[in-house]
Amino acid sequence: MATQKHGLARGLTNYGDMDFSLYLRRANAASMGYGRDPLSKPVIGIADTASGFNNCHRHVPEMIEAVKRGVLMTGGLPIVFPTISLGETFLNPTSMMYRNLMSMDSEEMIQAQPMDAAVMIGGCDKTLPAQLMGAANANIPIISLITGPQLTGHSEGERLGACTDCRRFWGKFRAGEIDQAGIDKIESRLVTTAGTCAVMGTASTMACITEALGMALPGTAAIPATHADRLRASEASGAQAVVLASSDKDNSLIPNRIITPKSVENALRVLLAIGGSTNAIIHLTAVAGRLGIPIPLTQLNILSDETPVLIDLKPTGEHYMEDLFKAGGLGVVLRELKHLLNLDCMTVTGQTLGERLEVEPEYVDRTVVRSLDDPIQPMGGLVALFGSLAPKGAILKRSAADPKLFETEGRAVVFSSLEDLSLRIDDPALDVEENDILILQNAGPKSDAAMPEAGYLPIPKKLARAGVKDMVRISDARMSGTAYGTIVLHVTPEAAVGGPLALVKNGDRIKISVKNRSLDLLISEEEMQNRLKKLHIKSPPKYHRGYKKLYYDTVLQADGGCDFDFLRDPSLL
Repeated sequence: MATQKHGLARGLTNYGDMDFSLYLRRANAASMGYGRDPLSKPVIGIADTASGFNNCHRHVPEMIEAVKRGVLMTGGLPIVFPTISLGETFLNPTSMMYRNLMSMDSEEMIQAQPMDAAVMIGGCDKTLPAQLMGAANANIPIISLITGPQLTGHSEGERLGACTDCRRFWGKFRAGEIDQAGIDKIESRLVTTAGTCAVMGTASTMACITEALGMALPGTAAIPATHADRLRASEASGAQAVVLASSDKDNSLIPNRIITPKSVENALRVLLAIGGSTNAIIHLTAVAGRLGIPIPLTQLNILSDETPVLIDLKPTGEHYMEDLFKAGGLGVVLRELKHLLNLDCMTVTGQTLGERLEVEPEYVDRTVVRSLDDPIQPMGGLVALFGSLAPKGAILKRSAADPKLFETEGRAVVFSSLEDLSLRIDDPALDVEENDILILQNAGPKSDAAMPEAGYLPIPKKLARAGVKDMVRISDARMSGTAYGTIVLHVTPEAAVGGPLALVKNGDRIKISVKNRSLDLLISEEEMQNRLKKLHIKSPPKYHRGYKKLYYDTVLQADGGCDFDFLRDPSLL
């Protein structure tokens, strides 16, 4: 009996008698109403990430039913299991702190429970990367099923989508351009459906990256959450999971045969072409790092110089994710990039990327997706900067920035923490001018704040009311993919571990040069060393138990994907 190594016979609980273990497992499965015949079929696990604290996943129960339908009609047995759910706006101090926990939960539940393949449903910002990180070392096939973006809302004839428009209107409110009643009205009309942010924020970026990697079915990244095609994609994902589960185990399409150096390079190309979120660099670095695949920021710059921005979506353009879906989806972008991509990469369909693109529909709306010879911007959306202020790199989303600020030298206005920022940014007495450079310290992964999306420093109120729309802002924090502006992020090493960012003082001169890929603190090496000797590094928060202790003891810097050191492949440490 126990020679069977699929379905419920996988990974038997060890009581010292494997035949008894299988007998007991079947008996307990029978208590849930399963007949003997279904228990002999391939088991497809379905990761359920629905939560009352995650509006992006409100429709997951309906998607689960569609996945089940696909599994059953293809001859498998669907079994749903829960994992952690990360609702971006509902977590404190930040969902980023819990991404690694969700990745561990996902990995362990896939490995510990008897399933022949799994469909992992996710969408909200940190959920998809957590699932990919958890799936990376799985020894069974995994299909990522993306929850999809929201539809846009409307207010007085204006189209609205979270969360780029929420930031735009909040900026107007801070500048006094709209009143309290106006901002209250906008608040009720920004997020009107289930799904992830309606723009090319982190969630949509990671959806596109997941499809580009080959971990999701073709054409599924951009389908709106409430569209019937989203349910058809769910059904098809369930059906394909059974196909993968039934394949020859020696040639099974487990994740490490799909997530490879070549497919990771494809994903980077797509990230650059879509003007995607800066967060994606950290997430993709973490996913690839689980498999020993490095993503040096120097490689990002090389690819960025070769890969133009092709999509006209907010926060850098005019359109929304539902428009990308109508325009032809990610497949249109992949087709434009074809000669730059590694076409021999495998996908969860069992086809290579090249085989997929041979049958990709030809329709495209050129107002949303440009051709390679008529790009929105000639180079990629992201660029890495290095220098005395960021020895191990920093990231700028140049597609969302003001080119007039790309070559800037200015006076530093320093905020030592998020609390300091909150207290002083709107002080009328704040010594700040339009050409200054705002600096936020102690907001990186080892700080009390645990690297929140706080890099989008607000324009000081007195400048905002004078009409200032953008300034250079630099921090070791992250920025929401829905945000925009000339904002330098992920400065590494961070201030909390004694990086050069911690040495910056009010009045120092800072120089940024996108052309030279540089970011420098303009003080002498001698002065740098003197400040370093006097620097008092605040110890990380003292947690003596629980997950937060694990986090602060083991979290890596941004160039390590902010993963835990013991989860990253040892070859990269």
